[in-house]
Amino acid sequence: MPAIDALSRDHPDPYAAGLPPLEVDRQRVVHCAAFRRLQHKTQVFVAPDSDHFRTRLTHTLEVAHLSRAIAARLELDSDLCEVVALAHDLGHPPFGHAGEQALSACLREHGGFEHNQHALRVVELLEHPYPEFRGLNLTRITRECIAKHETRFDRPGPHPLQDGRPAPPESRAVDLADRVAYALHDLQDGLYAGLLTLDDLRSVRLWRDAYDGPCSAGDEWRGRLRPAIDRMLRRIVDDIVATGTAAAVRRRETPDLRETPSTGPALSAEMAALIDELDACLVSRVYRSELLQAADAQAREVLSALFAALVARPEHLPPRFRRRVDEFGLVRVVTDYVAGMTDRYCMDEHARVLG
Repeated sequence: MPAIDALSRDHPDPYAAGLPPLEVDRQRVVHCAAFRRLQHKTQVFVAPDSDHFRTRLTHTLEVAHLSRAIAARLELDSDLCEVVALAHDLGHPPFGHAGEQALSACLREHGGFEHNQHALRVVELLEHPYPEFRGLNLTRITRECIAKHETRFDRPGPHPLQDGRPAPPESRAVDLADRVAYALHDLQDGLYAGLLTLDDLRSVRLWRDAYDGPCSAGDEWRGRLRPAIDRMLRRIVDDIVATGTAAAVRRRETPDLRETPSTGPALSAEMAALIDELDACLVSRVYRSELLQAADAQAREVLSALFAALVARPEHLPPRFRRRVDEFGLVRVVTDYVAGMTDRYCMDEHARVLG
C-alpha cells in the first residue's frame, strides 16, 4: 500500500471521504468519458470492420489484467497497477499512433503532442464531473505513475510530478504489461488479418518454442493460437517475476539501491532480446505493411486537415470548447477537442467542417 501522502488529492473531495483511495481512482477512470471513447479508438487497425481486432479499450483491459497478475506475483500493489493501466491511454488521439504522429506534426511549433502527457491533462483538467474541482482529482501516486509511464511509444514529458526520482515499481510493472500485451495481441491480430504467416514467425524463437501446431498454409493454426500465446505469456511473466525477485533481494541487501531505476520489475536481458525479435517481425510484416501504411496515411491526412480547418475557422468548435479559448488559447483548445475524438467522430467532423 502506498504511503498516506502518496494517496493525497490536490483538492478537498467530499465524494471520496471514507472510501478506499485507489478504489475511488479506479471508479473515476472507468466512469469518465475519455475511457468510454477508447472503445472506438484504433489500436493498430484503423476503423476495424471485424470484431476480432483489438481497439484501444480492449488493449487497455488486457494491460490492466496483466498488470494485476505481475503485481500479485511480485507483492506490489495490484489496485494501483490496475488503475494506472486503466488510465494509461486516456490521452490517445484517434487513429492510433498515426493520429498521434499527425497531431504532433500539427503542433510542431507548439511543443508537439505526446499522448501520455495528454492523459494527465485529461485526468487533471478536461474531465470535470464534479462541481467543486476540475479533473478527476486522482491520488498523487496514480498521477505520478501516469506521468512516468515509459515504453517504446511513451516518453515522459515535463510535469510537476516528474521530480527526478525513479518511477514507482507499480508504474514499471504497467510499462512491462503494456509492452508485453501489445506484442502478443498484435501477433494474434496480425495472423487474423493475414499480414503475418506461420512462415514469417519461424524466425521468432519465442513463438517457435510455444507453438506446437501444424505449419501448413491452412486454418489449422487457429485452434492452436491461444494456447501458444498463453505459453508465451506465462514464460514472459515468469521471467519478470524471477528478475523482479532478484532485484528485491538486492534492495534488501543494499538499501542504497532502493532508489535506482534498475531495481524495479524488469525483463531479463535474454527475454528482452526475445521480445525485440518478435517486435522486429511485427514492424516488418504488420506495422509497415502496405495495408496499414495506406490506412495510416489516410488517417494522418484526415486528422491534419480537420485540425487546420478548426484553427482557421473556430466557429466550428462546439460552444463549450469555444468558451475555453480565452483561457487556454485556440491551438490548445483545438488540440483538446481533436485528441478526444473517436475514429468515427473524427471522420464525421472532417466531413462536416470540410464538406
